[in-house]
Amino acid sequence: MAIPSSKANRTIKVIEPLLPSVRKRLLAHARETLIAVAEGREPGKPPRGGALDEPAAVFVTLRCGEVLRGCLGQTHANRALGEVVRQLTRDAATQDPRFPPVSPEEVPDLQVEISRLSTPVEVDPDSIVIGRHGIIVRRGHQVGLLLPQVAIEFGCDATEFLSMACRKAGLPSAAWRDPNVSINVFEAEVFGE
Repeated sequence: MAIPSSKANRTIKVIEPLLPSVRKRLLAHARETLIAVAEGREPGKPPRGGALDEPAAVFVTLRCGEVLRGCLGQTHANRALGEVVRQLTRDAATQDPRFPPVSPEEVPDLQVEISRLSTPVEVDPDSIVIGRHGIIVRRGHQVGLLLPQVAIEFGCDATEFLSMACRKAGLPSAAWRDPNVSINVFEAEVFGE
């Protein structure tokens, strides 16, 4: 599929990795939030200072071993990182429509993973790099997003990854070839417990 060079030549803005101490604070706060939400309590205030106050696009994933238990996020950096992680941990535990809310008994077996995203850019499908890029396919209001680590987990090549994203959007597997479907990629800094 040929797309205009103005789209194909866009580059992804690289995000500066967080310091290990900031990652540790975010994961500790996500864990505290998960416990509070499962117990029906209001979580504590989000961590503040430095990178934690900067706007960020984030996904929070909850797993029990290798099994997905919840995953929600946002692709737009419009709120402070600490605040976004707090809200999305709550949402992943209680609002993911694929799962019932997390119970207090489940919490000790769950692991938290945080993915901090770069700004998505529209690209030619041939430029997708497995393991490096997450993808968003969109046609009108139908949107399918897959984080970079999903392709590795499922052993996908780029075509399979695009097909998965299309199915997630409720589109036919080969819809990514349609000129009315936009393909965006992003990178993610992924860390977890």
